[in-house]
Amino acid sequence: MRRPGLDLITEISACRLCAGRFAATASGHAPRPVVWFRPGARLLIVGQAPGARVHASGRPFTDPSGDRLRGWMGVEEGAFYDLGRIAIVPMAFCFPGYDAKGADLPPPPLCATTWRDRVLAALGPVELTLLVGGAAQRWHLGTRNVTATVAGWRDHAPRVFPLPHPSWRNTGWLKRNPWFEADLLPALRARVKEVL
Repeated sequence: MRRPGLDLITEISACRLCAGRFAATASGHAPRPVVWFRPGARLLIVGQAPGARVHASGRPFTDPSGDRLRGWMGVEEGAFYDLGRIAIVPMAFCFPGYDAKGADLPPPPLCATTWRDRVLAALGPVELTLLVGGAAQRWHLGTRNVTATVAGWRDHAPRVFPLPHPSWRNTGWLKRNPWFEADLLPALRARVKEVL
C-alpha cells in the first residue's frame, strides 16, 4: 500500500537538483536534504535552510539557533523533535553553502518551487505555523520587512506567528525590540502549549 507522505519524504531525501550549485560554493559540498515532517503534525515550523551544523547532523536546529527557538517556544527537545506533533519544513531542505567571504548563501528558490506545495498538501491542515525569518515570511505572507512583519504578529495570530531568525546574529535586533520578549513570546508559548 502506498503512503503518499512517506513516499514524498523518500523522494525529497534523494533530491540532487542543486548538486552543481552546491559543488560551486566555497563550501563545495554535496546535497543532504534534512527532511523532518510527517503528515498529521499539529505545528509547522518554517525556517530558512539548514546551516553547516545541521548539514552534518541531519537533524534540524541542532545548533544554538535551535536552542534559542526552543526557548522562545517553551518546549523541551523531546517535544520539539516529535514528528507526530511538530513538522520542520524550511524553505530549502539542504545547506545552501557559503559564499567566498564565508557568509551563508540564501535558500535556493528551486527547492521551494519544486517541493513546497507538495509538502504542505501532504502535511494537511496544521493548527499553528511559525514563520522563522524573512524567506519564510516572504513566501507565506508576501511581506518583505521582518521587523514590521514580526511587530504585526497579532494580525496573523493565533494560527501564524512570524518570528525573526533565532541566530546569534539577531541578538542586537532582540535588544532593540524588547516588545518581542515582553509581548509576543508569552502569547507564542501559550499558543504552542495549547496546540501541543
